[in-house]
Amino acid sequence: MQRRDFLYTLAVFPGAAQGQTSAQPIDITNEIRRKMDALVPDEPSRSPGREPHMTQVDMEADVLVAGGGVAGVCAAVAAARNGARVILMQDRSRLGGNSSSEVKMHIVGADSHRGRPGWRESGLIEEFRLDDAANNPQRCWELWDLLLYDKVVSEPNIRLLLETTLFSVEMKGRSIQRAWARCDKSEQMYRIDAKMFVDATGDSRLGLEAGADMRTGREARSEFNESLAPEKPDQETLGSSILFTSKLNRRAMPFKAPAWARKVTKEQLKFRKVGPENWEYGYWWIEWGGDKDIIRDNERIRFELLSIVLGVWDYIKNSGDYPDSANYALDWVGMMPGKRGSRRLIGDHLLTQHDLLGTTFADSVAIGGWPMDDHPPGGFDRADLPPNTVIRTPEVYEIPLRSLYSKNVPNLMMAGRNISATYAAFTSSRVMATCAVIGQAVGTAAAQCVERGIAPRQLASDKKLVSDLRQRLLRDDQTIKNARNEDHLDLARTSKVTASAEEPQAKAALLLDGMVRNIPNKKGDPQEWHCWSAPMTGDGAWIELTWDQPKRLRRIQITFDSGFQRQLMLTASDSHTRTVMRQPQPETVKDYDVEYIDAGGVRRQLKQVKDNHQRMNRHTFDPVEAKSVRVHVKATNGLESARIFEVRCYA
Repeated sequence: MQRRDFLYTLAVFPGAAQGQTSAQPIDITNEIRRKMDALVPDEPSRSPGREPHMTQVDMEADVLVAGGGVAGVCAAVAAARNGARVILMQDRSRLGGNSSSEVKMHIVGADSHRGRPGWRESGLIEEFRLDDAANNPQRCWELWDLLLYDKVVSEPNIRLLLETTLFSVEMKGRSIQRAWARCDKSEQMYRIDAKMFVDATGDSRLGLEAGADMRTGREARSEFNESLAPEKPDQETLGSSILFTSKLNRRAMPFKAPAWARKVTKEQLKFRKVGPENWEYGYWWIEWGGDKDIIRDNERIRFELLSIVLGVWDYIKNSGDYPDSANYALDWVGMMPGKRGSRRLIGDHLLTQHDLLGTTFADSVAIGGWPMDDHPPGGFDRADLPPNTVIRTPEVYEIPLRSLYSKNVPNLMMAGRNISATYAAFTSSRVMATCAVIGQAVGTAAAQCVERGIAPRQLASDKKLVSDLRQRLLRDDQTIKNARNEDHLDLARTSKVTASAEEPQAKAALLLDGMVRNIPNKKGDPQEWHCWSAPMTGDGAWIELTWDQPKRLRRIQITFDSGFQRQLMLTASDSHTRTVMRQPQPETVKDYDVEYIDAGGVRRQLKQVKDNHQRMNRHTFDPVEAKSVRVHVKATNGLESARIFEVRCYA
């Protein structure tokens, strides 16, 4: 077992790391300060050449992650928790990318806005969402920024570089040896040596500098026989968007658009609804620039999007078609275009539309499930076309490891919307919850490569190593379709299970079936149960693992139910928020004790946990000789039954 498994952080937000305890707590505040002080050398050396006033700082890590959106954050945290020393750089002042307060796009994924209920992503993104729901009921986007900041700076193995842009790399043969980045706020130039490099920049800037093979634009329909592809190839892609938010006031609020705002007409909105159900959150279809150079034309794209936003709002307020808008007023307009697509790096496998419709991969490490969601590259300027075309996948689909590393740069991996995929497949895999689970897979794989001194291709070509990676991901609560816990180190798998009671469909024995989510039907209700459930009594409910001979234990991991049948996200949309519980999820166990019977037959308490809201908790303690382990549920967050998917035990 790796050190990362149970070295979890003390959280800034109350309850954020509830139950994830360590035998040797660290002084996290001073550790964060120490890492930041180390970024400013006592005797600075000046950067040579054209930057004489920039201070050069030499750094070294096992894994460098470039890009701090949700994919990069998950990659960095996963690598760090798997024992790797990580540097995460982000070119903005905050983490989260399109999910941050700079863009305010809600995170969507495999559950497809309740179109596929029950398939919400697990793993790190679930941990983050649960913390946000419990500690941010007021839906403050800046608190989401701070939550991600907390997750990163509280990890002992991560150094965070904000407002830092990667601009160059040095190669050793075909591999990346080091990267160069700059922070003009601190007037520092970073020279960073690493063993593994992860491109989570979205635009593939790291891969570009390293000379990685890549694709841009749309493939011809004939190349992969994809129905979503155009007949002829082109360099067009999905456009960018700028959102806005508004509030209802007690009096009429006038609005006057600037002279450069678009003059929007009813005909331009033929396929685009501007009714009151979305006035508080803006419109994703305010999109533009897919037929331009999405990177180099960024300033033009920003201007056009702002002109459309203000033109649409002017139409709502002043056309006379929406008198109910009189008391509404803008309270925020984004200034950073939220990008959807640009460059995609090429791996050993190119994910295609056909893969999303049902291909099974032996090296599957993550799931997706958002429909293939294509938009006219002209965006708002193509008022004659619907704003999107959707092809729904029949089930959640698999994402292979071979699509997550570069084909020609041996130590380069990619996380996020720039994975190895055709344009058609990218229209689904680009959404942020899918990017998050890709990030967790990539970070975990990168740490495993560093640990073994191998390249990702060597990992992907070795069946045993791929199996080890998949089991490590499952242990970290990553969902891999049809994969089960087969961890030979998990002593719980050799135990016998008893319980205070059990419900007919949710027997105690299911605790050891290796699955940690109920497989839903089309309504989101369990079609296949994989958890133990028992009614809560005055004394709660308990489940117990017993061995024929005492086992030496020092780590226990418990996976609870967190209500996958619901959406769980931060959104400014009131209509979507009505389906979200901005609180601890009622199915989740709130208070519980972990007890054991020692070799002499005496029952003892190991841990007592109160006010839990997390799905997966880990506990480490001084080694004990245990004949049995019991999880005694004292209270839930609302459900009248106790539910547990899995208990793992490690020596």
